[in-house]
Amino acid sequence: MNDETFRFLSRNATAPVVSRPPADRVVAGDPVFTTWNAEERGSLYCGIWQSTPGKWRIHYDEWEYCRILEGLSVITEDGGAARIVRAGDSFVIRPGFRGTWEVLETTLKDYVVSF
Repeated sequence: MNDETFRFLSRNATAPVVSRPPADRVVAGDPVFTTWNAEERGSLYCGIWQSTPGKWRIHYDEWEYCRILEGLSVITEDGGAARIVRAGDSFVIRPGFRGTWEVLETTLKDYVVSF
């Protein structure tokens, strides 16, 4: 099979990138992100992302599809209801979303982002 036209998402397929949310967005804790980017082409990104517990403000200017693989998080839109997401949940966050992401149990997701 051609690796240019078919790719599995795997934490073993690429080197991880470790980061944190910007300090001015952190609400609680010290969340650490680990990202395994499988694809970066133009305005499309996909891969696997993990975060340790903590809470930070999120601002989406892009579309993101997520599927939670492990863990437990709470996503709350400004002025809206809190949404609990856990293993097996899939969802889309649209441009314009503003709120918080709180990781209660280390969360692992796969994602596709399009700008």
